[in-house]
Amino acid sequence: MSKMLEGKVALVAGATRGAGRGIALELGAAGATVYCTGRSTAARRSEMNRPETIEETAALIEQDGGRAVAMQVDHLDPAQVQALVQRIEREQGRLDILVNDIWGGEKLTEWNVPVWKHSLENGLHILRLAIDTHIITSHFALPLLIKNPGGLVVEVTDGTTEYNNDHYRLSLFYDQAKTSVIRIAWALAQELKPHQCTALALSPGWLRSEQMLDNYGVTEENWLDATKKQPHFIITETPRYVGRAVAHLAADKDLARWNGQSLSSGQLAKVYNFADVDGSQPDAWRYVVEVQDPGKPADATGYR
Repeated sequence: MSKMLEGKVALVAGATRGAGRGIALELGAAGATVYCTGRSTAARRSEMNRPETIEETAALIEQDGGRAVAMQVDHLDPAQVQALVQRIEREQGRLDILVNDIWGGEKLTEWNVPVWKHSLENGLHILRLAIDTHIITSHFALPLLIKNPGGLVVEVTDGTTEYNNDHYRLSLFYDQAKTSVIRIAWALAQELKPHQCTALALSPGWLRSEQMLDNYGVTEENWLDATKKQPHFIITETPRYVGRAVAHLAADKDLARWNGQSLSSGQLAKVYNFADVDGSQPDAWRYVVEVQDPGKPADATGYR
């Protein structure tokens, strides 16, 4: 992957932690100049109240020899997003990769709570965080991206079209948030096709994000200990895995074949022959359907 994206400019909206950070790191490792945005900085935390910052993400990219710019942006504020894109155009003159990974609704979602009991205020804020942010960012960033053919827009979500169409995601608000992002990608694909650019939806599997590791009281070094509490944790993957999926997509000369599609990290690992940091290829969504959902004993044999 070394330098296969040399000369490319990427914007990862929501690069503070989780999938966004993993994607930013892999784009930087592949040679792209990466603009990393988010609300949590060394000076101020977002409502997520997590310790990770956008400065840390940029520093990790630079430690690996990449180029990164950290910029605090609230993607619900059109003026801030417009200023971000104006800066990218002023400094780089182009934008080749846009990753819409903004989320931040974990602490707002009430799982297995029907809509009439779920906090309406929190539920509507979930939709704003998951949908409005992506649309606002695309509105301002795409005029720059379409100046050159071959641009890529990645809408990061949870679950593929195939899975989400047949499974209730345990909250009406969460369900709407994650399925809507897939449809946003499809709609953008129609609008970008005449400009020879591509939009798609991409889902990681069960992500070992910083927050998920904290939830199970483990670190990346001893994550297997979490299987004592939740055996199906055996299928989890690092954020770098979905990051490698994005880097390979961005370098694909036949990128247009994916336009409008809903994809997963495990699916693309087989296509592009990349692996997670431990050398395995977790295929979480197939595992969920074939092992976890039917209630079979946890066993990742043949799934990673």
